[in-house]
Amino acid sequence: MNITKRQPVSIGELIIEEFLVPRALTQGRLAAAMGVSRKTANGLCTNRRAITADTALMLATGFGNTADFWLNLQQRNELWQALNTPRRRARIEKAKPIAA
Repeated sequence: MNITKRQPVSIGELIIEEFLVPRALTQGRLAAAMGVSRKTANGLCTNRRAITADTALMLATGFGNTADFWLNLQQRNELWQALNTPRRRARIEKAKPIAA
């Protein structure tokens, strides 16, 4: 698998450092723009909530980028976690090719 050894930037860190801080936005304003609760926006910013297709579309609308940007970020983080958590990695390595 072609996944970097270096942990990718977290979703929360990216939202805060690249989108909220430069625009002087609060989590409350993010929540209002997305049409979600402040608790939901906080969950994204603190990495307690994953990016779903719906969330990706809302963030893309709010920040003027694409849903793919957000979904790819989520996927990179999930793959890195799977490959760099010993218990999960051991389970993954038990998988075998399926014969035709």
